[in-house]
Amino acid sequence: MMRIRIKWPKGELVAALDDTPTARALAATLPADSRANTWGEEVYFPLPVCVAKEPDAKQVVPPGTVCFWVEGGALALPYGRTPVSQGSECRLVTSVNVLGRIEGDPRALAGVRDGDPIEVAAI
Repeated sequence: MMRIRIKWPKGELVAALDDTPTARALAATLPADSRANTWGEEVYFPLPVCVAKEPDAKQVVPPGTVCFWVEGGALALPYGRTPVSQGSECRLVTSVNVLGRIEGDPRALAGVRDGDPIEVAAI
């Protein structure tokens, strides 16, 4: 298991990643800088990772799941409802590769604003 730190101007989170092909590809690109995008209660940002969709890709995940959106080339961090959610679920725009989980309260991501600089590093 690998851990990463995700930092933005007003906060940071730590996430534990499982040993998956996408997590290994992500680790090979770290440290990395990006800019945040928000979509409902989801933060996503592009990273230089090129992977295929994994067989167990999911569209609905628990809050705080660390995901990689293959079509968008972005790490996706849902912490609540998105514009395509049904009820209270965390539904992403497409199915995503699941990498791991945020440690602690994923609602800290509510402090991320569109355009915030994001730093991702292995710890």
